[in-house]
Amino acid sequence: MTNWREIFDEERICVVVPTYNNERTVTDVLQRIRIYTSNIIVVNDGSTPETKAAIVAAFPELPDMVEYTPNRGKGYALMQGFRRAVEMGYHHAITIDSDGQHFPEDIPVIMECFQAHRGALIVGARNLTADNMPAQNTFANKFSNFWFHLQTGIRLEDTQSGFRLYPLDRINLRWPITPRYEAELELLVFSAWRGTPVVSVPVRVYYPPEGERVSHFRPFHDFFRISVLNSILCIAALFYYLPVKIVRFLKSIQN
Repeated sequence: MTNWREIFDEERICVVVPTYNNERTVTDVLQRIRIYTSNIIVVNDGSTPETKAAIVAAFPELPDMVEYTPNRGKGYALMQGFRRAVEMGYHHAITIDSDGQHFPEDIPVIMECFQAHRGALIVGARNLTADNMPAQNTFANKFSNFWFHLQTGIRLEDTQSGFRLYPLDRINLRWPITPRYEAELELLVFSAWRGTPVVSVPVRVYYPPEGERVSHFRPFHDFFRISVLNSILCIAALFYYLPVKIVRFLKSIQN
């Protein structure tokens, strides 16, 4: 049986868990993560006191926690988590949402993919036809997948999944990342432009029934922001990434 705790320590891998008002689900997610590792960094993104209270009540010893107010958005939370991870000497960070949609039990799937694709950014691809998958999420994801392929030449099944493994030495903490949901697309695009391999692996997903679902995704506002971002990235791809790709290709021919 694989000793994942030992591998997490040897490979210097942590799990970054951003949370915003997920007091009903975050402790369960953390408890399930701790089966595999105690290398956990919680980013409390301006939550109400109930979220931290739930974590404190569940754990005699808190996971490492980054806290600030007010709420700044998921993109900001991820970058703060990455900064703390680098400060603590970690080389890779798995990110997982705290709303219960991801299965921490799929961490071995991410880890096995990491072992097979060293240096890659691993994306846990959800089943977009799963029961209770919100229709607007499915449309937004397919829309994002199309633009990501246009901007990078890479096809991915799920560019909006928050269940990922990032090689921290390939993430520039000074990248101009937008603060909210669209940041996860930027991290993918910037990593691909930098030459980081992006690999997809299937993972499970759970969406509770409509009345039980807690989501901070704002369909109109966030979709508009993603659309604006994609327009900017397409322009950048034309004037930056395409020339860089041509130069890389010419160098490979010469070598």
